[in-house]
Amino acid sequence: MQPRNMSMSGVVDLAAVKAAGEAKQKAEQARAEAARTGRAPAGGGRLVIDVDEAGFQQEILQRSTEVPVVIDFWAEWCEPCKQLGPLLERLAAEYAGKFVLAKIDVDSNQALFQQFGVQGIPAVFAVVAGQPIPLFQGAAPEAQIRQVLDQLVQAAEQQFGIVGAPVAPAAQGDEEPVEAPAPAGPYDALLEAATQALDSGDLGGAIQAYKNVLSDDPANPEAKLGLAQAELLHRVQDLDPQAVRKEAAENPADVQAQIRAADLDLVGGHVEDAFGRLVDVVKRTAGDDREAARVRLLELFEVIGGDDPRVVSARTALARVLF
Repeated sequence: MQPRNMSMSGVVDLAAVKAAGEAKQKAEQARAEAARTGRAPAGGGRLVIDVDEAGFQQEILQRSTEVPVVIDFWAEWCEPCKQLGPLLERLAAEYAGKFVLAKIDVDSNQALFQQFGVQGIPAVFAVVAGQPIPLFQGAAPEAQIRQVLDQLVQAAEQQFGIVGAPVAPAAQGDEEPVEAPAPAGPYDALLEAATQALDSGDLGGAIQAYKNVLSDDPANPEAKLGLAQAELLHRVQDLDPQAVRKEAAENPADVQAQIRAADLDLVGGHVEDAFGRLVDVVKRTAGDDREAARVRLLELFEVIGGDDPRVVSARTALARVLF
């Protein structure tokens, strides 16, 4: 099945609510298939790949449902690229399958260069479950790069259940035994039920399934993310986007109108607009209105994930207007 969460226009769209469950399921299926057939899943053989526009869908977007893909935008004439590239390749071997490094020559792939909004090279992005994530630009120190990669690997596992496939660093091209899938966790059945409910359009059922997990395990990251996204989708499913935006534009003091518009902003991928709208409401209101906007903003943070730089920035802005 073709991965559905592949929009490059924004981080959140109507399919994003399913990304965590689907990505985890795809990763588990890939590992199970690899164990059955004796072949390595995507990313299990080659840790460094050259990618062009023709191979972008399969080599990066589709592969990112099984293993985090780190993208190195480079060019032959770029001197810092010549320093960063070999370092990233060495780290890819050292991390042994926790991520795959995709190298894109910007001179030959201008469309991808523009699609990611790259301002200069070297530039490093990641794609996880079809979601583009900016990492850093320039030839950063190795210690900083390791920290970024560690955070990426952790977020991929916690938010999407994507763990890659172990590869022996010294024998990337050799046949290696593939680990059997891990035993099912205590909440896998409930999380699977939530995913199935989403697939069938039963948002209420999905919300309840996630709540069932959180009632026993309040910190479960997949359930927290899934619940936040399912509730967002439930809130906007009956809204008329044109009417909501018109109402918000004509009634800037109407807090509930601004909250509804922020929900639509986020679903449409306009993350900064959603956050900025609610921070502004918090700034100019008080009492129950301020609290309603603050709580909704925190809920939208959960949809994106606390490690996202836009969430970090918005938290800082919120703190400035609150204190």
